[in-house]
Amino acid sequence: MATETAKLNFTSHSDTHGAMLDRARWAATTFARYDRAATLKIARAVAQAAHSQAARYAEWAVRETGFGVVGHKRLKNELCSLGIFETHKNTDWTGPTIDRDRKLVRIGRPAGVILALTPSTNPVATVFFKTILALLTRNAIIICPHPAAKACCADAADLLAAEAVKAGAPDGVIQVVREPSIPALEGLMGDERVDLVVATGGPAVVRAAYRSGTPALGVGPGNGPVYVDSSADLTAAAARIVESKSFDNSILCTNESVVLAENAIADQLLNTLRAAGAHVCSPGERESLRAFLWSDKGFNVGAIGKDAAVIARACGFTIAGDAKILLVPIDRLLPEEHFTREKLCPVLGFAPVGGVDEAIRAARSMTRKSGGGHSAAIHSQNETTIMTYAAAVSALRTVVNAPCSQGAAGFGTNLGPTMTIGTGFMGGSALGENLTPASLMNWSSIAYPTDERVPFGNFEGLTPWQTPNSIVSVPSQLARSVPALDELALLREQIRSLVRDELKSALGRT
Repeated sequence: MATETAKLNFTSHSDTHGAMLDRARWAATTFARYDRAATLKIARAVAQAAHSQAARYAEWAVRETGFGVVGHKRLKNELCSLGIFETHKNTDWTGPTIDRDRKLVRIGRPAGVILALTPSTNPVATVFFKTILALLTRNAIIICPHPAAKACCADAADLLAAEAVKAGAPDGVIQVVREPSIPALEGLMGDERVDLVVATGGPAVVRAAYRSGTPALGVGPGNGPVYVDSSADLTAAAARIVESKSFDNSILCTNESVVLAENAIADQLLNTLRAAGAHVCSPGERESLRAFLWSDKGFNVGAIGKDAAVIARACGFTIAGDAKILLVPIDRLLPEEHFTREKLCPVLGFAPVGGVDEAIRAARSMTRKSGGGHSAAIHSQNETTIMTYAAAVSALRTVVNAPCSQGAAGFGTNLGPTMTIGTGFMGGSALGENLTPASLMNWSSIAYPTDERVPFGNFEGLTPWQTPNSIVSVPSQLARSVPALDELALLREQIRSLVRDELKSALGRT
């Protein structure tokens, strides 16, 4: 009963959040009955509205958080709005789908109410991304933003909510926590009215999501090794690596962390990287950088998402005006070497290796501390090397001859475009793929026997769903009334819940 009591206390101390959850439940129940055409109409309208404001929210996010590059955030906002919708619009996420050969019918079942945690590093892009996935799969979503990005995220969520309702969605299908806090987050995650938590954030937040008792999809940190062998086009590889590491000042967790260069081409690659826009740090600059980026308390968050020139000045040296990243030659490829760890800023390690076997050992050593299950990259023309490397490194996605920041996130590759990277079992996550609409729903199956003597039914043209015109009005009015519920109504519901739980417990003992 301790857990249930905590849930009741949360509701009684936060009427606003309790009302929000009730609205979301009614919205989810209503939305789950929409047909595919109505669902796509809503998702399209929201994606278009988000895309139209991509530049404004990019500027706002950088101003509010201090992280990243406005132009790059604008691109991410565009890709995570219409880009996401266009990617998934042709897949039927509602059903029913009929497989006559296997005598199966599958019916889409939304998760229900999704609590979506969004980070400060990619704030509005993640709001856009998770909301559109939720709408495509007929889920209600509550956005809980990082406190450092709460203003831009709340405004973005309000925009999307208004557009969704205008397009026919039930009121309450998109909501936002305006004053996020640890107690509020813990209460929401553990509330029985939440069906799924999708956590994008630091390890502590993800662990809390898995401890909440609510089904959760969380992700771990990245720490991407990139191997460049002697068969690679070095000019193209250098350009792609610098492009990736400088994209949004390396705020994406899919960015490269250390270049592992085959000995035969290491010196040439170093010069090619310099020509592509890398400032190669001297031993003295490396030590100044080490002291600035790390302390006994961990990584310096003041460096996250900052320009290379800003970081260099803070360390007491200057770089050329066209330099985009700081490249740091290192001797040790061990977890104890700070520069082999994740760095959400345009600082990139560089180390020669004897070949693919040594590159694999180095990559596995790097990701032993953090980054397991996340992302890796390779620049090579040798398929055997590529296969050997991808099969052995501790990563569930290996990007070949492309920028890892964008490629592992599904932009410019055919991985699912995402702002949430599953790290699988090796990374402590229940999600191994990139988060897509498929992650936010289950499918109910109607199964006939394989016995040929039993005929399969004729389900053509049948659907359990309706257009919203006949069902949206009354539930929407009820949802709009929820914020006005008085304390007595809330108390009654709490008492009913407690009685139900006691009866279940008593029946279970008899």
